[in-house]
Amino acid sequence: MTTVPGGEFEAIARIQRRLGLAGRDGRGLPQPAPGEVFSGDDAAVLARPPGKRLLLAIDLVVEGVHVDLALGSLADAGWKAISVNASDIAAMGGRPLHAVAGVSAPADTDIDAVADGMVEACTAQGIALVGGDLSGGDRLVISVAITGTCDDRSPVLRSGARADDVIWLSGPLGASAAGLQLLRSRGGAAETDDEGERLLIQAYRRPIARLREGVAAAAAGATAMIDISDGLSKDLDHIAVQSGVGFRLSSVPVAEKASLEQALGGGEDYELAFTAPPGAPVLDAFEVAGLAPPFRIGVCSSDAAERSLEGRQLEIRGWEHSFGA
Repeated sequence: MTTVPGGEFEAIARIQRRLGLAGRDGRGLPQPAPGEVFSGDDAAVLARPPGKRLLLAIDLVVEGVHVDLALGSLADAGWKAISVNASDIAAMGGRPLHAVAGVSAPADTDIDAVADGMVEACTAQGIALVGGDLSGGDRLVISVAITGTCDDRSPVLRSGARADDVIWLSGPLGASAAGLQLLRSRGGAAETDDEGERLLIQAYRRPIARLREGVAAAAAGATAMIDISDGLSKDLDHIAVQSGVGFRLSSVPVAEKASLEQALGGGEDYELAFTAPPGAPVLDAFEVAGLAPPFRIGVCSSDAAERSLEGRQLEIRGWEHSFGA
């Protein structure tokens, strides 16, 4: 890690300049509306979307758990911390509004690089980074809380799927897990002339929240939705358990150079899996939004215990943190 001179308050001032809050350009980031106050006080002051429900989510990125700094940069970690939170908003059919970020890191950490990644992700996804906190610690931990709104629609929950609903997927899976495997096999070296390999590495280092896809799915009448963070089989199991249904998968789209095993259990793809009634205008909604068509991968069943792929029992596997004994 590169050491940047100065203490906590100098670092905060540099971050504020990146956000356009100290007399410099904010790189296209949303700026405070009249009556709003972003970073600089003990709390941000935000306007509540009038007459709309507010979404609120939080997620952590922890060195050695979610990111390996031998395989990616500090800016990649900052990007990921924002994008995984934006993905949670996408999974509700919403759009993100504001984020606050807490960063704990060793004294020799280049906090500016972390901030650069967060600013780049916020700019790309239309998120206002309105405040945060810095602290010393024995390894990098980034905690982001994010707000969002579904505008005039109801949020899409995990619990709304019904028997005979069609299961859709916004894109192929397994790229992030394949990118991680590729980087590990090369000791972190990312240089390659192979475009397919570059895409795998990008999928691992800088995931993209499927915000437009989430809105399109909600507009088409999605009954349940989740982002694929822990692996397709485990994340679909979450929907099935909370909705009281089973599922039968007929196929799983796999990213180029990835494996079916990586698609089913690798996780961190941040594509969206959602259910919708038969005949719902899903393909039309995606076409109107200018998006690639989603994949129809199966149906929900009335047997709440059913978990199958191509007629065979599907093993539920994927990421899960362990706590306690």
